[in-house]
Amino acid sequence: MDIQQLDAALIRKAFLAAASELESNKDWINELNVFPVPDGDTGTNMTLTIMTAAQDVAALDEPDVPKLCKTISSGSLRGARGNSGVILSQLLRGFTKEIAESRKITVQVLSSAMVRATETAYKAVMKPKEGTILTVARAMSARASEIKDQYTDIVAFTEDIIKAGDEALEKTPELLPVLKQAGVVDSGGQGLMVVMKGALKGMTGKAAEFSAAEPSVSGEHEHISVDTSSLDTSEITFGYCTEFIVNLAEPLPDEEVEKLKDYLSSLGDSLVCVASDEFVKVHVHTNDPGLAIQKGLSYGPLSRMKIDNMREEHHERLIKNASQIAAQEKKKADEEKQRKAEEEKKRERKPYGFVSVSVGAGLEEIFRGIGVDNMISGGQTMNPSTQDVLNAVAEVNADTVYVLPNNKNIILAAEQARDLVKDRKIIVIPTTNIPQGINAMISFMPEADPEENLNSMKDAAASLKTAQITYAVRDTSIDGFEIHEGDIMAIGDHGMLTVEKSVPEAVKGALAKITDEDTELITLYYGADVSKEDAEKLCGEITEIYPDAEVEMNEGGQPVYYYFVSAE
Repeated sequence: MDIQQLDAALIRKAFLAAASELESNKDWINELNVFPVPDGDTGTNMTLTIMTAAQDVAALDEPDVPKLCKTISSGSLRGARGNSGVILSQLLRGFTKEIAESRKITVQVLSSAMVRATETAYKAVMKPKEGTILTVARAMSARASEIKDQYTDIVAFTEDIIKAGDEALEKTPELLPVLKQAGVVDSGGQGLMVVMKGALKGMTGKAAEFSAAEPSVSGEHEHISVDTSSLDTSEITFGYCTEFIVNLAEPLPDEEVEKLKDYLSSLGDSLVCVASDEFVKVHVHTNDPGLAIQKGLSYGPLSRMKIDNMREEHHERLIKNASQIAAQEKKKADEEKQRKAEEEKKRERKPYGFVSVSVGAGLEEIFRGIGVDNMISGGQTMNPSTQDVLNAVAEVNADTVYVLPNNKNIILAAEQARDLVKDRKIIVIPTTNIPQGINAMISFMPEADPEENLNSMKDAAASLKTAQITYAVRDTSIDGFEIHEGDIMAIGDHGMLTVEKSVPEAVKGALAKITDEDTELITLYYGADVSKEDAEKLCGEITEIYPDAEVEMNEGGQPVYYYFVSAE
């Protein structure tokens, strides 16, 4: 097949095919993550990023190239999640900006677009690291520049570039020792190659047609609904009725279905989980629907998602039409946004305000208690998007808004949001975990100027030594540790601290690494899976081990991570 020039229809087809290909392969990409933690992973983040734009693109009616490019760029920028998602959005931004300015999209233009994409992505990362998605992108753009005069056929040109990208991807373990130790290539780079190969399939007509409509599901359990109209809202323990369908590429083994049921049961009650060869239908009442949805995404793409606040809407029937759901949610969001905007106008504008990323009722209470105005739910379990940060910032009526990402995988999305805000000054404090965010917030000085506070808050965050205690979701080898699924890991500021068989031993092992004779304060934030009694017992043991240090305990309520620990 010979293609010498691209038009809007072909670009649209290529992009939607790339999005579909990424969604189909996200679980495989997730498995390449070096740290086997149960966080929002690379494949998931990249998929959520590109699918935000893909939904917008699919809704366009015969767009021209500039409009199509603007839609791809805007959708991916605002939907970007995690470092890999932000970098992907920047690659798309640079690429589309170049082709939008061209009258004829030929091999020559595509070569320039790839170079511009790579340059844009590198500029977005303060300290670019080789052996990552950036390395793979640069290898492809360099090859594009090298061969642009050798081809007129865009298909052959793209195939040559993809070959160069695959070769660069295979070399990423040589550039990042941690990849070599774990025996994997870079997950972000792999995701980029999936995007490229999907785009090629779209151009050549070998990809399935992308559809923004939800797939039809037939069978005995097509729809599961629970009538909550007679409930007394004061008796509702779990407030969100959450439903979705997981569309399977192949039947889910019985043991995996049981694991899914066990996990969902830990989140709430009223569980209905029905599996067929083609789909799994889930219904659960929970206080954290995001965790249920994230778990579902780990098995396959979702459809027919529905979340009802039973305390406010329990008397309403579930809406059957997916487009009606989307329209209703958009209307509610717009009304809420307008209401908050009107409230902001009535309030006196402050000189400064604060937005923090966190998850867990205890942590939210702590942040609000030390002056944070608005919280973004997420972080350790589901990375918020650039749009999430923009929405949170917009609700703070202040001339300068400080943003605390509290996760290294959210910093780029926060910085991208900062660059999109024009009506106020946004300062991103590059905190990488919850204790750093709390320490940075405490160090804020109202009388200091923004630059002084930026430096003092960064210093305060950096002064802490921290550990995060969680469990391994797969077998791997990293930082000299042989890790097996179910092991308890203590992850420090610069890598793995220890791997143990129990949570208390992991906490103690971590403290042995991050404390010294000058340590004055040890702070533990215990999560949703730790009882207050167990936390108090552990704190007592730590006090005996470190009699010269003050030991504090706080209820964090965070999922997935048993403890956040800091020493100073």
